[in-house]
Amino acid sequence: MRGVSMKTLFSIGLLVSSLLVSGQAFALVLGKVDVQKVLVSVDQGKKVRDQLKKEFDTKQNEIKKEEDKIRKLQQDFEKQSAVMNDKAKGKKQKEIQDQIMGLQQKSMDYQKTIQDMENNLKRPILENIKKIVEEVSKDSNVDVTFEVSTAPVIYAKEEKDLTDEVIKKYNKKYK
Repeated sequence: MRGVSMKTLFSIGLLVSSLLVSGQAFALVLGKVDVQKVLVSVDQGKKVRDQLKKEFDTKQNEIKKEEDKIRKLQQDFEKQSAVMNDKAKGKKQKEIQDQIMGLQQKSMDYQKTIQDMENNLKRPILENIKKIVEEVSKDSNVDVTFEVSTAPVIYAKEEKDLTDEVIKKYNKKYK
């Protein structure tokens, strides 16, 4: 669902062109779905977004507190550095630098944690979206359904946008 490979697109193109060349007259019905819109619109997607925002805000507050603590250390150091000997200055500078590096590492760890959490929370929703897209496509007699962001169709004589139907059916099925 994430991305359609060139090989897959080529295979679909070959299939469609071979059917057209073979003389069979039929109307190929194309469908399109905006999976990102579905993901942010379905109830489970909104819950995930709220959960991620809450986690992100918590982590951001922790980072901000540590930044404020380091800023205070730097201000205190600047005020006291005139009366400190070189050894004490070096020690204090190293302490501040270590805290800055620790904060940067913590920030990167938090980002990775949030990203992993997002992937884990969205994975089952994306799998369910795929199932619903298949159901809606079959119910709508669509022959091929494209995800708009990965395989945008520039022109199609007949193209059905299934996004809103997918959202409704998803929310009904996965409460």
